[in-house]
Amino acid sequence: MKKYHKILVVGPSWVGDMVMAQSLFIALKNTLPDCRIDVLAPSWTLSLLERMPEVSKAIAMPLPRGKFGLIERIKLGKSLRSESYDQAILLPNSWKSAIPPFFANIPVRTGYIGECRWGLLNDARKLDKNLLTMTVQRFVALGLPVDAPMPPVYPKPALAISKDRQQAVIDKFKLTPSPAESVPDRLTAYTPSMEIKILALCPGAEYGPAKRWPPEYYAEVARQKIDQGWQVWLFGSEKDKDDAAQINKDCSGLCIDFSGRTSLAEAVDLMSLANTVVSNDSGLMHVAAALDKKLIAIYGSSDPGFTPPLNDKAYIISLNLDCAPCFKRECPLGHNHCLTGITPERVLELITLS
Repeated sequence: MKKYHKILVVGPSWVGDMVMAQSLFIALKNTLPDCRIDVLAPSWTLSLLERMPEVSKAIAMPLPRGKFGLIERIKLGKSLRSESYDQAILLPNSWKSAIPPFFANIPVRTGYIGECRWGLLNDARKLDKNLLTMTVQRFVALGLPVDAPMPPVYPKPALAISKDRQQAVIDKFKLTPSPAESVPDRLTAYTPSMEIKILALCPGAEYGPAKRWPPEYYAEVARQKIDQGWQVWLFGSEKDKDDAAQINKDCSGLCIDFSGRTSLAEAVDLMSLANTVVSNDSGLMHVAAALDKKLIAIYGSSDPGFTPPLNDKAYIISLNLDCAPCFKRECPLGHNHCLTGITPERVLELITLS
C-alpha cells in the first residue's frame, strides 16, 4: 500500500457534512500519523476546519455553492500544482468538484463515480449504498484501500475548543453571570464557574420545514426549564430568526437569542458552554455532537440511520411513521405528523436523564 503523505480533501458544502468529514481526517491520521491533510472547502466552513486539529490548512473555494465556473476551477487547480499533493479525496459526488484536483496534476484522485467522473478520477470507487448506509461510512471508506473490509469503523468527530475562544465570545456578547430574570435589559449567560445550567435550542434546519419541530413545542420546553432555573439560549442563522423570536416571545423574552447574531465560529464556541442541546436534524446538531454535548436530536422527514449524531450522549427521537423518512423539504401529505407527534414532554423527559 502506498503511503500518501500529502492529501487534499475536497470537502462538502453543508455544515453537518463537514463535521462528519472530520471522521475521515481522524481515520487518515490514525493510519498515517505523519500525513498532511489540506481541505478545499467553502469559506464559511473554514471556522469548523480551524477546530479540527487533524487539518493542516484550509483552502477557501472561491466559487459559491451551485456555480459551475469551469475556468475558475481550472485556474484553481493549476494554482495548487506547487503543493505537490500525493492524493486527492473528493467527498462531493459532483463532476465540477473533480476539476481542480485533475488540473492540479494530483497523481491519485479518489472519489465515488458520481456524475460520470471516469476521466477526472483515476481511483474511482463504486458506491454500494446498501453496504455503506451512513454518510460518515462513505466518507471514511474513501480514505481506505479499495479492498478494505466494509463497512468501515469510523472515529467520532471531536471539535477542539479553547478557553480563550470561550472567553472571547463571553466578552464580545457582554455575557455576565446575572440571573435569567434580568433579561431582556441585557444579555446574561453561563460562565464555567457558575452552577446555572444552560439549555441550547436549535429550532432551524436549512433544508426545509419538514425537518423543523414546531416553535411552540420548543417554547414549551424552554418555559419549563427556565422555571427550573435553567438559562435557555437560541441558536440559528438569519433564516431562523422568526422562529427564534416566536419562541422567545412565548417565553416572555427570558431566552437569550443568538439567532442571526453570530458567526458559525461564535455559535460553536457559545454552544461549547451549554450543558444540553435540543436540535432538529441540522448542521448545529452535528456541531453539538462533535462538542460531546448531551443532545436530544429530533428527526422528521430525514433518516436518523443515514446521518445520526455521532455522539454516545445523543438521544434520537423519531416516530418511524410509515410515511417517513420521505426526505422532502415540505411534508407531501401536508400534516407534518412525524414532527407534531413528538411531544415537548418526551423531550423534557430525555433532558432529565443523566
